[in-house]
Amino acid sequence: MKYTQLGRTGLKVSRLVLGTMNFGPQTDEATSHTIMDAALDAGINFFDTANVYGWGENKGRTEEIIGNWFAQGGERRDKVVLATKMYANMADTDAAWPNHDKLSALNIRRAVDASLKRLRTDYIDVYQFHHVDRNTPFEEIWQAIDVLVQQGKILYVGSSNFPGYKIAQANEIAARRGGTIGLVSEQCLYNLAERRAEMEVIPAAQEYGLGVIPWSPLHGGLLGGVIKKEVEGGRRASGRAADTLANPTSRAQIQAYEDLLEKHGLEPGEVALAWLLTRPGVTGPIVGPRTAEQLASAVRAVELELSEELLAGLDEVFPGPGPSPEAFAW
Repeated sequence: MKYTQLGRTGLKVSRLVLGTMNFGPQTDEATSHTIMDAALDAGINFFDTANVYGWGENKGRTEEIIGNWFAQGGERRDKVVLATKMYANMADTDAAWPNHDKLSALNIRRAVDASLKRLRTDYIDVYQFHHVDRNTPFEEIWQAIDVLVQQGKILYVGSSNFPGYKIAQANEIAARRGGTIGLVSEQCLYNLAERRAEMEVIPAAQEYGLGVIPWSPLHGGLLGGVIKKEVEGGRRASGRAADTLANPTSRAQIQAYEDLLEKHGLEPGEVALAWLLTRPGVTGPIVGPRTAEQLASAVRAVELELSEELLAGLDEVFPGPGPSPEAFAW
């Protein structure tokens, strides 16, 4: 496994991030524990989750699974850089009771204490805002975070799904307040098929020293050899991937991608991850394996070297927006 600094911090994290969203809804607890053990064995030390994972009436279940794994000992908690997220309504009903969601100082305090209990730990390494809260000023947010840092409950703070201007606003206000390190990471949708983050989000993250942690690196399975699997009678595309493939133009693009990689004798999913590791500002993509076999495939991507010819071919199939601000200025 290879490691890098998380943004401008001194924190060393693996170039792959273990995503845990499937733990509970799709992967049972025993298998989830096996995957986490395998991740540590492979050298992955950066684990990502969220308080809402488990979804519906099982919100918080994923954090509980991780907490039970930590409780097994063996230096599991000590070896892991633990990141979780908060924002969503964690109340028992779909209708949020006032102050049971978003980024008010009250809900930040409530959410971190609840996550610590479920995770069975006394601190969170990277505490992330899952979404922008347009109604809460960053002065209030940073005051709440400062208290949690002083209490030793969190060490660093990251954002998720923030536009570039909010990354800038958050860190400018943090700098004016003094004593607050501000955001150190941004978790955003970014992959070969979805490159809009290159317009504003990634330039802002680089300017302010945030590590970029792409989620959905296979774009809902579209970049994992979905057409080949379909032809071979394997798992069929569903959800967003199926909707995309229903569009003839999009299907032709995915087919061109798979044909290019077949020519080079490479696995599509591994190339999609390896491509992200070549991108400026990227700390590491979040991989969400449902099985140990899927984890092993992701780990192979870290050692995969992509030729200039292949990189150029990928840009032809999935052209990015171009350099910012030129891409939208003229």
